[in-house]
Amino acid sequence: MAVTGFEGIVLLVARVLFGGVIAFTGLNHFLDAEGMTGYARHKGLPAARLSVLGSGAVLVLGGIAIVTGVLPVLGAAAVTVFLVVAALTMHDFWAVPEEQQQNEMTQFLKNVSLAGSALALSILGLSNWAFSLGIRFF
Repeated sequence: MAVTGFEGIVLLVARVLFGGVIAFTGLNHFLDAEGMTGYARHKGLPAARLSVLGSGAVLVLGGIAIVTGVLPVLGAAAVTVFLVVAALTMHDFWAVPEEQQQNEMTQFLKNVSLAGSALALSILGLSNWAFSLGIRFF
């Protein structure tokens, strides 16, 4: 099935909005690597700096994949996995002091919600997308 016409335009807008924000978020992993590394260390993440840079690469490449339609299933699936892992490891609202719980819960729920969107795009990536470079495994 091909997503074309008006649906293709709407999907393109969705891809740019979602994938663009994801890629920008990943770029921030590089621009604020020191701050994010400190937070990752605080959360007990092993190899904190490498984790920050690696996850930044996943987000940048995954976001670009979604926007351009280059390996969209792989890109969206990688973003999904990252978001779920980040929600569970970095935003564990159940394990922080009460004054931090609301903020961590908000970030946890944001990541889970975005993971649902990325998962939906990974399935949609099995279709041919209009306005896409169309480089795919499937």
